[in-house]
Amino acid sequence: MGDNLPTFRTLVTTFTDFFTVAIHSILYERSIYPKTSFLSARKYNFAVRQNRHPKVCEWINDAVSAVETELLKGSIDRVVVLIYTKSNLPRERFVFDLSRFPVVPASEADTLLRQPGANGEESILPIFDIEEQFRATMSKIANCSTTLKPLPEGCTFTVAIELKAQGQAPVGHPQPWIPTESPREAAPNEEGNARTIPLRRIAAGSVVFESWIEECAENDS
Repeated sequence: MGDNLPTFRTLVTTFTDFFTVAIHSILYERSIYPKTSFLSARKYNFAVRQNRHPKVCEWINDAVSAVETELLKGSIDRVVVLIYTKSNLPRERFVFDLSRFPVVPASEADTLLRQPGANGEESILPIFDIEEQFRATMSKIANCSTTLKPLPEGCTFTVAIELKAQGQAPVGHPQPWIPTESPREAAPNEEGNARTIPLRRIAAGSVVFESWIEECAENDS
């Protein structure tokens, strides 16, 4: 299959590959683990970091696999890398809004994605274009610590899925997903205390999604 003839499954895999790299980069830039525990690598012709601890890599890969499963079902509104304090309070949310991803029946996941173009049918996912924009997004993530406030000691992270209204929570997945309220729903009166920092709007063909950082009010307790 050529890069100019992607399927919906190709689209999902293209995003989840990017999301995996983004998680590792966020953990490095926000010093969730010691910087010496990361290897240097390249992706999208850009210098990135990858944590080398097998358990960390396994956890991230399992989480991204679960995201991929839900994306193929068309049930995801957003995926979030959530950083929270040792008191389990949210501190930063790296948000990837996937609500405009195509919804494709499972039986057509491997069908070519095309649309009418000026010179005949064209792919809805120009791979080169989207990888160029992934590189720009990674550049923003690599510089996020110059904008964000330092984190308190003892912060950790998780990956959260925000489902569409009709989505069913994937609590039966091998990695235990725990249903919870979105911070926006749990404390809407505190939304004014969050600062939003845009990362990138990805637009390649008919594929559009946005990403940003929400920096929550400081609470180090």
